[in-house]
Amino acid sequence: MELLLASLFVLLLNIPFGYWRANTEKFSLQWILSIHVPVPVVVAVRIFCGLGWHFITFPALIGAFFAGQFLGGGLHSRLLLDGRLRVTSCLIH
Repeated sequence: MELLLASLFVLLLNIPFGYWRANTEKFSLQWILSIHVPVPVVVAVRIFCGLGWHFITFPALIGAFFAGQFLGGGLHSRLLLDGRLRVTSCLIH
């Protein structure tokens, strides 16, 4: 149960970062930060939930991480193609 909740949290955490990544130039400082800033939070969630470093936790959390990045990038692309909203780097704005 803890692994499922941690994976869901990691997925939701990475959506805004994937959105930010999609609006930056590839391999720029912002692009690198949008990928790596959530990593310490994921490690903290792993420790806080008591998941340890068991092998089964890696595919679940890494998959959730990349799925969140992918969904955030897709959200940015969808809003950009839709054209009704002004698309910025900030998902909350």
